[in-house]
Amino acid sequence: MPMNLRQNRGLIVAAAGVFLVIVLMAVLGSRKEEGDGSPSSYSTLRRGGKAAFQLLAQAGYPVERWEDSPQKLPQKANDTLLIVAEPESFPTSQEQGAIGRFILRGGGVLLVGVQPHWFVPRSSASQFVTRVGYEECKPVAPTQLTRGGAISQDGNLGWDYIDESQVVHYADGDGKPVVVSYRLGQGNVIWWASPVPLINSGIRDKGNLDLLLNSIGDRRHVLWDEYYHGHRASEVLQGSMAALRWGGLQLGVVGIVLLLTFSRRNGPIVPLVQDARLSPFEFVETLGSVFHRAQGRQVAVEIANDRFRQIAARRLGLRGHAGGPDVVRAMRLHGFEVTSEIEHAILSSKDAGSDIDLSEHAAIDYVRRLNQASAIVRPGAGKGKEKPLDAGHHTPSQPRPQ
Repeated sequence: MPMNLRQNRGLIVAAAGVFLVIVLMAVLGSRKEEGDGSPSSYSTLRRGGKAAFQLLAQAGYPVERWEDSPQKLPQKANDTLLIVAEPESFPTSQEQGAIGRFILRGGGVLLVGVQPHWFVPRSSASQFVTRVGYEECKPVAPTQLTRGGAISQDGNLGWDYIDESQVVHYADGDGKPVVVSYRLGQGNVIWWASPVPLINSGIRDKGNLDLLLNSIGDRRHVLWDEYYHGHRASEVLQGSMAALRWGGLQLGVVGIVLLLTFSRRNGPIVPLVQDARLSPFEFVETLGSVFHRAQGRQVAVEIANDRFRQIAARRLGLRGHAGGPDVVRAMRLHGFEVTSEIEHAILSSKDAGSDIDLSEHAAIDYVRRLNQASAIVRPGAGKGKEKPLDAGHHTPSQPRPQ
């Protein structure tokens, strides 16, 4: 058993690494909520808004989560309502201006449980006596928003900006406005003091769901803001995806390295081949290194030329001191093909063998050509190609004399 663990150590380490990465990604990817939550469409806690979001979707309302900056709100805003429910952050001046332009173009904004002046102009709310529990708030006037009757509110916010263009729909027991609406340009703003009518624990109470549906009205497009709840696709999600991509790439590289290491350590063992001290290759390498250190490039040409002359003398029946032209002529008489490069090498190799200034490239070329010439005249190389030496010998294509 210890031997098996030792042999599979690389595989075990790789599996453990992959498991730890999966666990880390799961922990980072899960955004655990604590306490009562917030009116986010992702939250299933007591003050979450997932129940209302799913209810609107199942009822056929074209509702979707909005995770981009208000600066990307649609230009055609006539039939669009943006729900900002008890946000966890506040807009910048550029984002506030984008929300104002969205309303002026005909869009609607439903602000819930927040100081309204942070998001829209001509609005203000103050903190008053805290409403205990889900306090019943009654309609102030018969309007489209009050058709469902009394609603529930908590918290301590109350509207304190009085403008003849504003309509107060609901008030608490102390007469503080808790639901207000007013027009701004071609659009309108609706403000709720608290998100009770749309949170998971309050939407089922009498009149609350009616207020949510009446606030949406006949809008054809509903955007549930998640940008101010921290779900920002343009920043956090893209950064997380980039980090995950780089992490996955690094994990892949580490896995490949581990796999290669494991395969090398657990593959068949092959003994290293070592050349004998007396092998021809060692002799050639030693001789070559000697020539290289001595700058004796012409010596290699001289050796190749002597070797060729010895083979040619035996094969062609020449004298040992025969010159280059005699050797070339004899080769052609015996039917051997001699190219111009080989002929030049045979004719000039003797002089090259004594040239101490011969370049390395030229010496290599001479040796290659002389070796080719040696291969041509070597016994058996020209079989079937030699020309007849006298009239008594004929090639198969010539007719015999009668």
